[in-house]
Amino acid sequence: MAEPRLIEISPVTRVEGHGKVTIHLDAEGQVDEARLHIVEFRGFERFIRGRLLWEVPVIVQRLCGICPVSHHLAAAKAMDQIVGVDELPPTAEKMRRLMHYGQVMQSHVLHFFHLAAPDLLFGFGAPADRRNIFEVLRQEPELGRRAILMRKFGQEIIEATAGKKVHGTGAIPGGINRNLSLETRDGFLARIDEMQDWALDAVALARDYTMSHATLVDSFAAFPSSYMSLVRGGDGALDLYHGNLRALDASGSTIFDQLDYTRYMDVLVEDVRPWSYMKFPYIRDIGAQTGWYRVGPLARMNTVGFIDTPLANAARTELLAGDGEGLNHAILGNHWARMVEVLHCVEKIRELLHDPDLQGTDLKATGERRQSGIGVIEAPRGNLIHHYEVDENDQVTYCNLIVSTTHNNEGLNRAVRDVAVKQLSGQAQITEGMLNHIEVAIRAYDPCLSCATHALGQMPLQVELYDAGGGLLDARNTSG
Repeated sequence: MAEPRLIEISPVTRVEGHGKVTIHLDAEGQVDEARLHIVEFRGFERFIRGRLLWEVPVIVQRLCGICPVSHHLAAAKAMDQIVGVDELPPTAEKMRRLMHYGQVMQSHVLHFFHLAAPDLLFGFGAPADRRNIFEVLRQEPELGRRAILMRKFGQEIIEATAGKKVHGTGAIPGGINRNLSLETRDGFLARIDEMQDWALDAVALARDYTMSHATLVDSFAAFPSSYMSLVRGGDGALDLYHGNLRALDASGSTIFDQLDYTRYMDVLVEDVRPWSYMKFPYIRDIGAQTGWYRVGPLARMNTVGFIDTPLANAARTELLAGDGEGLNHAILGNHWARMVEVLHCVEKIRELLHDPDLQGTDLKATGERRQSGIGVIEAPRGNLIHHYEVDENDQVTYCNLIVSTTHNNEGLNRAVRDVAVKQLSGQAQITEGMLNHIEVAIRAYDPCLSCATHALGQMPLQVELYDAGGGLLDARNTSG
């Protein structure tokens, strides 16, 4: 009889951050356990304490270089509440929205074309040296060119609204610190038609892949779950910047709807497990075992009532009709959903660029100070929550972050196990291509592992001191 085996995939590739997968095979070669481990720890929730409130929207962006705008805006929305501002001036809100649409656009394009496309174009089991963006550029040069220019357009929107393409400073407590010049606006309008045409082609590419690989898509880590996202107040439309919380169960029935997001703690609980630095949220009233849920592009397609831009709304209707059961549970459907959202962002960018409020000069509002603030936004990867408390000296005393990848933690682990069982159980020889199937399942969520890392309680710490020759002089184990 064979011995039990441990297989590690370390690091997980083509994702943001550092993680690994462990797969335990029993003596019969069957998968006994498979888990996604977050192996880096970043203590933002701790070291943000003591910082001044107006620093927070800039500091928290350092969680990530891919989705800094999402943290920037979620923190700014929380600080709006703390400085007593419930409604921003029109110029401030629309500049923030423009920034956010540029962010979602560039992030989705980066993931789909640079990280996921090598698997979709060349096959999950293709040789490892083919599964990269350089091979995409060689095999599909026009597709690669468009991917680069679409992402560049989104980043330039960010630069125009936030001051920099990465880690900008545009959003401030109570408003924004710049407007959009007519010259800059006209430069974007000159390219918006091309961006829309390319976005439509990207939707078609993702749709055609999904439809032509229906058997694979319907069986690959496709399992029912609950879903949660923001929806627009009143009509339940897609709103990536602001709204209320809606959650549906796997059958499409409502769990809660139009819930003020400042009450997120009434409905969500964060669980902890000893083998990961990432928490496991669940819906309080359902419980830890079955109350887990998913967020992100596909979740948003499922939860919203409609999209208020016509081309994207038609694309969403087609996406959901393809599943045939109302909700779409196929995790690979996230790629199609991302391209629908890219199209939506392009349509919203066009709409905003024609709005004269972007040239307004009323950039900031003031109000009566409060002690706490909660900002929630739909980041590219899903729902993002920032919660802060600030003392009378304007210093942060409490910080809690629930990022998209944390919301998806249970779904990610179930996807890893589902694919591991199907690909590896009973196999006499395990190949790199088989293991890449597990990474494909992880990449379908577009996880940001850096953003998702935090822990509860005391952190173990080992400090070692070496001399110039590499000899160990002293070692200490501590915690905290």
